Amino acid sequence: MSRLNELADNPGSTKKRMRVARGVGSGKGKTAGRGVKGQKSRRGVSINGFEGGQMPVHMRLPKRGFNKLNRAEHAWVNLGRLQKAIDEGKIDIKAAITEEALVAAGLVRRVKDGVRLLAQGEIKAKVNVVVTGASAAAIAAVEKAGGSVTVTKRAEAEAAA
Repeated sequence: MSRLNELADNPGSTKKRMRVARGVGSGKGKTAGRGVKGQKSRRGVSINGFEGGQMPVHMRLPKRGFNKLNRAEHAWVNLGRLQKAIDEGKIDIKAAITEEALVAAGLVRRVKDGVRLLAQGEIKAKVNVVVTGASAAAIAAVEKAGGSVTVTKRAEAEAAA
């Protein structure tokens, strides 16, 4: 067992910091490894994307599209993950499967603007799902298994109407 006064780093595990601009003999004197004079030898220079006064490429290329600022962002759950959670006993299928039940089961982290049910995977259990949105294929798959899907409206949409 080592004593406290004998503790030391392994040889070669640490390296001393290079001190630049401390004389020609250091190997990093005079210009400190920055080459000669000019803009890039000065400190505080940020010239990424600058093309010497020529119109930069990000301004030359055409712009397309639009991102709506207040668009609805849904959390989503696939049928395969829902079936897996039912098999593991995380969700009780006797009661309606609501968005809060999906969060409690760990299938969704946060509800955001609602939960949307998607059709990837398959569902065998007869379930009653109440969600904000669902794809047509997901609704068909749940109904084929003997269950039902209830699609509710967003709270903001109801308030605005």
